[in-house]
Amino acid sequence: MAEETVDYSLANPDTLTKYKVAAGISQTVLKTVTGWCVEGANIVEVCEKGDKLLEEEVAKVYKGKKIAKGIAHPTTVSPSSYITPYTPLKTDEEEAATVLKPGEVIKIQLGAQIDGFGAILCDSIIIPSEKNEDDKLPGRQADLLLATYYANELLLRLMIPPGLVPTGTEEEQKKAAAQKPPTQAKITQLLEKVVKSFDCNLVESTTCWLFERNEIEAKKKIILAPGEGVRGEGIPEVGEVWGVEMGVSLGSGKVKTLSNRPTLHRRTTTTYGLKRPSSRATLSEIVKKFGTFPFSLRQLEDERSAKVGVVECVRGGVVRQYEVVGDKDNEPVARLFTTIALTKHGLTRLSGPPSPDLEQYKTDKKITDEDILKILELPVGKPPGTKSKNKKKKKKPAKKAAADAEEEDAESSDEE
Repeated sequence: MAEETVDYSLANPDTLTKYKVAAGISQTVLKTVTGWCVEGANIVEVCEKGDKLLEEEVAKVYKGKKIAKGIAHPTTVSPSSYITPYTPLKTDEEEAATVLKPGEVIKIQLGAQIDGFGAILCDSIIIPSEKNEDDKLPGRQADLLLATYYANELLLRLMIPPGLVPTGTEEEQKKAAAQKPPTQAKITQLLEKVVKSFDCNLVESTTCWLFERNEIEAKKKIILAPGEGVRGEGIPEVGEVWGVEMGVSLGSGKVKTLSNRPTLHRRTTTTYGLKRPSSRATLSEIVKKFGTFPFSLRQLEDERSAKVGVVECVRGGVVRQYEVVGDKDNEPVARLFTTIALTKHGLTRLSGPPSPDLEQYKTDKKITDEDILKILELPVGKPPGTKSKNKKKKKKPAKKAAADAEEEDAESSDEE
């Protein structure tokens, strides 16, 4: 008897449900980890506690079902000028002693996965200091976070296929639907206008990836402010899930590889005959625990053995190591990461940074470009219930009507 083929696309409602369950876990854990990030907090300890919480929350869902589930991205906390996710090891004593400093911009990234559907997110926060005790962020800190927030909002709207979310008159809708999607060069150009309004720059080669089941770096990618010899491939389409990243620097945006040990890794699809028993043991543990999702060496059973065993794995190409990259000018960098789904209703934010309180930013800078402001005003999804407007509705009891209204409001906030 032929084995039934499972549809893992968004056409299968179960797929979107699993993404949303994973996303709910990621959001919950991010909120808790953010609360742990205070002056003097040890980065390794925060990362370890974050991973433990991810595992605990994942264990609560899909109990008793034969579904792989776990961490889609380990908890990482990147200091001010660090760009890539950072997760030091306890056995590297100097880095293990790294603590959070007041006033620095840190990036918190993590994610959960259910049945191979990963929901990853990243938020940037400022560690409170005496300078912003009144909860107002002054000067350049405010510029950086505002530039990152608005650039991210613009990018999300540019990810939506033209005409998918109807706005304006019927004629304007037809005109929008006939437009071609913006090229990657055009996307970078528009984003640069946003960040330069706040005297900031895009981080070189910031990359957004198409997500698939068990794959967070699929065949399509959008590269913002690409470095020399680097280019993206493909455009977003309905039925896809993407990991959308935004990186902004107070410096030039140029990057450099730091001297820190690379501790974040990911298994590739390459096969290679490993010679050392320690390497084979390390790979076996990686496959069993993480599949093809990123992991930190600190998550392996024996950290010291993992540091030895992973060397041949990386050399043989069966494991990819992520270098630790920072701002070339050692300037503060902010980063956001949102997992989105593109459906016939528009863009749904599955997991992402919480909406900031824009009132807390003190700056005299603002976006003045009219074209940019118009795009930022566009909705990302169709309002719920638009199809049933012309249908006669049965009268509902007052309690039922109120409950339905609350549910509709919840859906609307999720879509936007």
